[in-house]
Amino acid sequence: MTADDVPAFRPDTLAVRAGQHRTPFDEMAEPIFLTQGYIYPTAAEAEAAFAGEIQRYQYSRYANPTVTMFEERLAAIEGAEDCFATATGMAAVFVSMASILKSGSRLVASRALFGSSINVFDEYFTGWDIAVDYVDATDPADWERALATPADAIYLESPTNPMQDVVDIPHVAALAKKAGALLIVDNVFATPIGQKPLELGADAVVYSATKHIDGQGRVLGGAVLGGAEYVDKVRQMVRNIGATISPFNAWVLGKSLETLPIRVKAQSASALELAGWLEAHPKVAVARYPLLPSHPQHELAARQMTLGGTLVTIDIAFPEGVDPHGDEAKAAAFRFMDALKVIDISNNLGDAKSIATHPATTTHRKLGPEGRAKVGMSAATVRLSIGLEDVEDLRADLEQALAAV
Repeated sequence: MTADDVPAFRPDTLAVRAGQHRTPFDEMAEPIFLTQGYIYPTAAEAEAAFAGEIQRYQYSRYANPTVTMFEERLAAIEGAEDCFATATGMAAVFVSMASILKSGSRLVASRALFGSSINVFDEYFTGWDIAVDYVDATDPADWERALATPADAIYLESPTNPMQDVVDIPHVAALAKKAGALLIVDNVFATPIGQKPLELGADAVVYSATKHIDGQGRVLGGAVLGGAEYVDKVRQMVRNIGATISPFNAWVLGKSLETLPIRVKAQSASALELAGWLEAHPKVAVARYPLLPSHPQHELAARQMTLGGTLVTIDIAFPEGVDPHGDEAKAAAFRFMDALKVIDISNNLGDAKSIATHPATTTHRKLGPEGRAKVGMSAATVRLSIGLEDVEDLRADLEQALAAV
């Protein structure tokens, strides 16, 4: 498939066909190029390659044919001009901003973010004299306040991890343009199947490919997508700092993209069904899912997203007067999680296997009670990543586990 073919196909076809460049052996499956370097027919060609006079593979820290396959396939699904893959999702998060920020820059970020992202901003960026201004993800006026003055970059998740807040991406994108800032969206919860941030006005999209893109708990990876000029800045930074994805991981992720649409659609259907059931359960204080009518940003989610995603976030019910950030609330969540028999306890998400996570003691531990309270998270909060098991088996598992609370 050539680049000229891409506009003619829909995402499900692109997930299977985009980015494949067959060798003279005409193999069916994409090959893995497990090579560190490449040879040149002449010394002059090596010189020309390093001078940038010709385009060719030089060293696999810079580029690799198998990695290119994955990047082109993901870019085609996303509708992005370019893509660069990284060793992990957090590497992608870091370089998406570090490639354009410098001492004296200003970053505006949603307060509701994955814990490691906040750690990078607070522990590293601020130490490098980069100003970080946090805003309430769902408050348009707070975005307007923060972006009334110039900024260099804006970073947000939508839906947010783990509380499923939905950010008005077109609104923030319009403010970003006025502020002269690049808008970067972490689209992990929605996936490229459920939401297209670039079409909504974002300048760049970031993924932890470890999550839905792999979807089977095997490898780590990340990706940054956007315009060619911006992605080339990311590419140049990674080739120097070395956060390069391995060809094997890229091969696994490229093959995983072939089943991404069918997996995410099935998982999202189960998640929506279970979210509605959990919301009505007496042992559940609240269930959060973007496409539930009870979700505070339900109408916005319905406009921005074609799927609600594979995550359902719940708060286990506890007696009135109990400290939501205390040991009793945590114990209620732990009783529920420890009673699960089908659903695994882990800190991952987007897998074919269903997973339960306690954010307050794992992924968002470093935020502390005050930081977690600011984004609506308590010690009773449990994030459920819905997999590909039969939905009735998952319902039965959740039912018996809630009976243990």
